[in-house]
Amino acid sequence: MSRRPLWIQQFAQQRSEGFVRAGLLVGLAVASGVVVAIGLLPIAAVFGLGVKTAAAGFESAPSGLLTPTLPQQSTMLAADGTKIATVYLRNRIAVPLKDISVTMRHAIIATEDARFYEHPGVDIRGTARAMFSNLLGGRVQGGSTLSQQYVKNVLIETATSADEIQQARAKRLSRKVRELRLALSLERRMTKDQILENYLNIAFFGSHAYGIETASRRYFSKPASKLTLAEAATLAGIVQSPTLYNPVLNPEQSLHRRQVVLSRMLAQGYITREQAQAAARIPTKKLLNVTPFENGCPISKTPFFCDYVLQSLRTDPVFGPDAATREQLLRNGGLVIRTTLDLKAQEAADRTVRKYIPAKDPSRKAAALSMVRPGTGEIMAMAQNRAWGTNGLGKTAVNYNVGRTHNGIVGLQAGSTFKAFVLAAAMHQRMNPYQGISAPAVNTFSGFVNCDTSVHFPAYTVHNSSASENGTFTMFTGAGASVNTFFMALEQKAGLCQSAEMATALGIKGGDERPVEVVPSFTLGTSLVTPLAMANAYATFAAHGVYCVPRAVVEVSTENGTSLVRPAPQCEQVLDRPTADGVTKILRGIISGPFPRTGAALSIGRDAAGKTGTIDGNASVWFVGFTPDAAAAVWCGDPRGGQKHPMRNITINGKHYGEVFGATIPGPIWRDTMKAALAHIAPTPFDLQTFTGDWTKPGTVLWPADLPPPSIINSIYEMSPRPENSLGPNGPAVTPTASPSASDTASQVPSQAPSP
Repeated sequence: MSRRPLWIQQFAQQRSEGFVRAGLLVGLAVASGVVVAIGLLPIAAVFGLGVKTAAAGFESAPSGLLTPTLPQQSTMLAADGTKIATVYLRNRIAVPLKDISVTMRHAIIATEDARFYEHPGVDIRGTARAMFSNLLGGRVQGGSTLSQQYVKNVLIETATSADEIQQARAKRLSRKVRELRLALSLERRMTKDQILENYLNIAFFGSHAYGIETASRRYFSKPASKLTLAEAATLAGIVQSPTLYNPVLNPEQSLHRRQVVLSRMLAQGYITREQAQAAARIPTKKLLNVTPFENGCPISKTPFFCDYVLQSLRTDPVFGPDAATREQLLRNGGLVIRTTLDLKAQEAADRTVRKYIPAKDPSRKAAALSMVRPGTGEIMAMAQNRAWGTNGLGKTAVNYNVGRTHNGIVGLQAGSTFKAFVLAAAMHQRMNPYQGISAPAVNTFSGFVNCDTSVHFPAYTVHNSSASENGTFTMFTGAGASVNTFFMALEQKAGLCQSAEMATALGIKGGDERPVEVVPSFTLGTSLVTPLAMANAYATFAAHGVYCVPRAVVEVSTENGTSLVRPAPQCEQVLDRPTADGVTKILRGIISGPFPRTGAALSIGRDAAGKTGTIDGNASVWFVGFTPDAAAAVWCGDPRGGQKHPMRNITINGKHYGEVFGATIPGPIWRDTMKAALAHIAPTPFDLQTFTGDWTKPGTVLWPADLPPPSIINSIYEMSPRPENSLGPNGPAVTPTASPSASDTASQVPSQAPSP
C-alpha cells in the first residue's frame, strides 16, 4: 500500500489519466489529418525546422509587450510626509525578481508551467492538448505557458477599448494562436528570468491585488521576499481562479488548491514530502494575516482635499501638455505625490466644522472651510462637515470649497466679505480712511455705469437692517459694523469697475470660471465665488499684496525618488503694499478695534483681521480672516438652496437660532480652527506699511480736523482690549453696542446655493 497521502495519490491518478486522454486526442487528430487545419503549423515548425527558424516566421512582439508600463498604486503625502491616501487604477507594487522569494518562484513554475526553463515559449504537449480539447469540446483549456499567460495579461493591461479587452479574453482558437506566436517572439528577446519577473508582477491574485508583492502584503502582511512555503503555495494556487481560490472568500477551496500546488512542487523535486505535509496541514484562516487595502480618496481621512489633488493632476498643464497625457500619468501610477496639506490645520478644521454643524444634523446645513498660506498659494486645509458618499444624510461627493473643474460648485454669494475689495479700491486711490461718509438706514443710489457698455444702471435702493444704524461712518467704523449704505457710497467714490478689478486681480471668479458680476450690488457680495478663492484673496492682503495661484501639489516623483514634476509657485505683486496693508489695518479693526464691530468675539490671541458676510434673508453666511501665517474662509448654508432653506428660525446642533449671521457660526468655526492650527507657531505680528505710515502722523492732509489728535486715536486703536477671554467660545457673536442684523446683510439681492 502506498504511503502517500490520499490527496497526493488522487492528484497522481488524475495526472496519469490526463496524459492518457491527451495521447488519445493526439492520435485522433493525427488520424483525421487536422493538425494543420486547426492552426498547429507553429508547433509543426518547432518540430521540423527548429525553434529559431519557426519563431522568426511569426509576428514580432512589439516593444510594449516586452516592457509594458504596469499601472501601480500611488501614494499621496501631507506636507510633513504622512501618508493621506493610496490611489490606483491597479493595486500593484512592481518588484525585481530578487525581491521575490525563491519558494514563490518555484511554486508558480510548478503549478503553471513545469517545463518553463526548457520550452521555447510554447509547451508542445500542453498546447496540443488544449487545441484538441477546443476541437472536440469547443473550449480552450490548459496548455498555456507562463510566457503565453504573460502575453495575455499584457494584451488585457494595455487594451485601449472594451473590444480589445474582449478579444484578449475570448475563448477562441485564434486568440490562442496569437498568444503562441507572440510568446515565441517574446522568448527570443527576453531571458526566462525576465519573463518570470514580469509575469509575477502582472498576474492578478484576487481581492484587488495585482502582482505578487501586493498580493503578499494583502493576504500575509509581508513582502514577497519573506513568503513561506505554505503562503507561496496559497498564492500560486490563486491565479487559476482568483475568486474560487481566494483564501479570504473561500478558505476551504483555497486549502485544497494549496495542496495541489504542494503536490506538484513535490513531484518536481522543489520540496520534500515532509515539507509538503507540514505546509498542507496549516488551516487557511490561521495562515492569513490580511491587511485591508486603501483605495482612493473616498476612504482617505481627507477625501475632499485628496480629490482636489487628483483633479489638479488631471487639469493643470504643468502635469502634462494635454488631458490624455495627464490621465495616463495617473493611470500608470507608481507615484509619490507630495502635497501642501498641513495635518494640524486639517485636523483642526475637520474637528471644528463638525463640532458646530454635525454631518448628520437634522437641519441638513453644511459648513466648508479652506485655508491658504499667504505668499505661497499653498492649500493648508480643505474641510467640510460631510463624509464622502453619494447617498445618505451627511454625505456628498461635491466639494463645497472649489469650483466645477475640481468636482465642486458653481459658486456661492459671499455677502459683505466682498466689501474688502471696495476697501482695496479706495486704498489704491489713497482715499482718507478717516473721512466720514453719511450712511442713512435707507438710501437710493444712482449713477452706476455698466463697465462694458457705459449704460447707466437703474437707481438702486439699499437698506441697513436696523433703523438705528445710520449716521456718519469712516472706513474703520463702517467696516466694523459692516454698514451697507456706507459701502454703497464708498463703492460710488472708489468706482464700481475699479472695485471689481481689484477682486479679479485677487483671483476672484465663479466656480464655473466666469468673471465676477459687475453690478451696483457688487460690494454686497452678490457675485458667485468659492471658499478657496475667498481664502486665497484675503491671503493676498496678508502677503502685502502678493497674489499666488492656489496649489496643492509640491512634487510628483517616482517611488525611487526621481522627480517628475515640481510645480513652482506662481506669485505676482498685484496690489502695492500700502494698498494691501491699508485693507489689513481696517479689517484688523473688525476683530480688535475700539468701536462696535461684528468680529468682537473672534480674537485668536494674535494679530488677525477678517470680515463677516451674510446674504439677504440669511441664505448663507461667511467669515473670511487671516493672520500673517494663514488665511481661511468659512461658509455655512444649505446645499439644497439657501433661499428655500435659509439660516433662520432653525435649530442647529441642538441650539435654536432666530437668524444666523457671519459672526454666529462661521466666525467661531474660523476662530477655533485658526487657534488650533497655529497653536504650535509663535505669533507673528502684522508689519504694516500704509500709504501714510501708520495714518497717525500729525499734519497729514488725510487727518480730519474734527478728530482727536492722532496719538490718542492710535493708542486707543492699538491698545484696545481683545474681548475673547471675557466672552468665551460660546459668548455673543458681537459686542452689545453692535447690531448683528445690520452688520453684514446684503439687502434686496438674490442668493445662490451650491450646485451639486
